Amino acid sequence: MESMQDAPRYKCSLCQDNEWIVDPKHNWQAIPCSCAEKNRLQRRLKNALIPEEFTEAKFENYQVISQIQKRLKETAIHYLRNFPQIQGSTQNSLGFIAEVGETQIKRLPDLTQRAEMTEKYNSFGLGKTHLQMAMAKHLLHKGHAVLCISDVTFMHDLAQAKRISDGGTEFYRLLGAVTEAPILIWDDLGKSKHTETKEELYYWIINDRYKARKPIIFSSNEDDLTLSEKLGDAAYSRLYSMAKDYFVRGKGVDYRVSHRL
Repeated sequence: MESMQDAPRYKCSLCQDNEWIVDPKHNWQAIPCSCAEKNRLQRRLKNALIPEEFTEAKFENYQVISQIQKRLKETAIHYLRNFPQIQGSTQNSLGFIAEVGETQIKRLPDLTQRAEMTEKYNSFGLGKTHLQMAMAKHLLHKGHAVLCISDVTFMHDLAQAKRISDGGTEFYRLLGAVTEAPILIWDDLGKSKHTETKEELYYWIINDRYKARKPIIFSSNEDDLTLSEKLGDAAYSRLYSMAKDYFVRGKGVDYRVSHRL
């Protein structure tokens, strides 16, 4: 006799985790269990690769303490509201970038001037990533497939994979993931150290998505000039044309620093 301890444990006792049940009212046909949609959403969330620190990111808990944050949030909501109409168009993306880029400020030779410019044109800690993850969750709940990547980590992995002697297996696996994803959330775009190889890869990814009319929701702490330098002029031109209807150049107080103070 099977003991209680040996009995299988199911998350859903109704369908025993098959996600289908037999409905005796309709000629004993199989119908989706009530747990099916919830499970599909959980799988989409897992596959989206949302960073652990942003698993609770929502529009409701995004704190608006400045005008730029208000504008960022309003732009994100406006974009999502119009997404069903623009999804397959040539202008279906969204971008949050800096007014004056991180690289631009770092080039200043005078440390005092650099500090003044950093304070005046800060683009960190505005909640750009929080909003991107909130957008990702909204789209996932609507049934869309989403992939989230962080620029430094992904571009490093992609460049490394290009050098591995495996016949290109890992390289094309990574490249295929970002070119084929229905919606790509690209955080901190242009943060990775510039190389000619990476510039070619940026163009490859952005151009593929541009031609296929696949949305990119991106954020960057670079400005138009420095982001163009990092990605290459051709890639940036395509990216901007995809996102220009939902494009915010921002500066403001770093919430993470001011909150601690």
